[in-house]
Amino acid sequence: MRSGTRNRELAALVPVALLLTAGFAAVFAQESSRLGNLSVIYGAYFFAVCLATHIYLRIRLPDADPYLFPLMALLTAFGLVMIYRIDESLARDQANWFVLGLVLFALTIQFLRDYEILERYRYTIAAIGLLILMAPRLPGIGEQVNGAYLGVKVGPLSFQPAEFSKIAIVIFLASYLRENREVLIVGARRILGVTLPPLKHFGPMLVVWGASMFMLVFIRDLGSSLMFFAAFLALLYVATGRFSFVVIGMAMFVVGAWFFATTVPHVHQRVEIWLHPYHDPRGAGYQILQSIFAQADGGLFGKGFGQGLITIPGAHPPAALLPAAQTDTIYSLIVNELGLFGACGVILIYLLIAARGFKVALLANDGFSKLLATGLTAVFSIQAFVIIGGVTRVIPLTGVTLPFVSYGGSSIVANFVLLALLLLVSDRARREAVQPAGRDLALGVT
Repeated sequence: MRSGTRNRELAALVPVALLLTAGFAAVFAQESSRLGNLSVIYGAYFFAVCLATHIYLRIRLPDADPYLFPLMALLTAFGLVMIYRIDESLARDQANWFVLGLVLFALTIQFLRDYEILERYRYTIAAIGLLILMAPRLPGIGEQVNGAYLGVKVGPLSFQPAEFSKIAIVIFLASYLRENREVLIVGARRILGVTLPPLKHFGPMLVVWGASMFMLVFIRDLGSSLMFFAAFLALLYVATGRFSFVVIGMAMFVVGAWFFATTVPHVHQRVEIWLHPYHDPRGAGYQILQSIFAQADGGLFGKGFGQGLITIPGAHPPAALLPAAQTDTIYSLIVNELGLFGACGVILIYLLIAARGFKVALLANDGFSKLLATGLTAVFSIQAFVIIGGVTRVIPLTGVTLPFVSYGGSSIVANFVLLALLLLVSDRARREAVQPAGRDLALGVT
């Protein structure tokens, strides 16, 4: 099984490298003077880095899921090509972050092989996660982006703490719910067909709900607020098996968000831009309107790779026709150039990652592993939904990144650490699933 598993992973990495090569060739084809073998060189470099990672996984995690790494490598390759098409220097930075992410990916696997040690330090991990989450509001180092406090800048180093906080908070919630899930079920009562836990055990839900509302008001980040609370509800459902708890949690979030949207000015402004972008089409509503127009212009099959307009032609100084094309609205650029079918292909990759992640959770035997895999997969999937939902105007536009595709060092590094934890859980779960069958065959039992 081990060699077969890893061979499938290797076979899946080959078309990923070929796709990256073809993507760069398409970029270079837009300028005939630069058309040469550079795309092949980039493809070879990318495949060499992925091959080295594959060999490391073959040695350290021989039973891990064979498709998670190739799928995330595919998203990374797609993101590198799109960012290079926007700005060469940003693509070089992203490639460096990709390599650093793989280094931290390998270090996480090396030093957290026994990942259950994280349970012992769950409160410390949670405290660190919350502290760095609030760091953008600290004077001197905090950065405000489009009205939200998302970044921290210390000298030349700049990062988004929410990307790392999501992992810390998931670890804490997985550990806490594994230990305390029974008390949420014992003594529960049904009122009007809805199962309610004892009032004294509403604490965890109230704490996480309060933290989400705090993020909404204090950090002004609707995306992270929604992402964390939705991940918590997914974990709560897996831990208790009670869908009514999810319904209650969703109702609490909607009521809290509505209250602050009507009473807190900056939250109200964000909701107004979402609901009524045409009230200020050249100002506050410009980004979301241009995002929608770009997607509509792409149609089903797109305008062609490299044919989308990102800046206004002839404008001096250059003005953005599609603001933040490398970060917030990169999905809109994908729809514009590759059409609805190309964008659906990207969404399909995220759905496949979610399916593989939840399959890891199903295979896991112990409660902590099951909840950890569920939480990591949920927070990753919800992050993709939040940004795609924002640019398609399903929900208010937020500042989170499209995982592995958008430009951003914090995002790509944190998500590779998330991937490492998922593969650690997968390796143990798949190995334990095979071992009993192996013992039975050794004893002659069928």
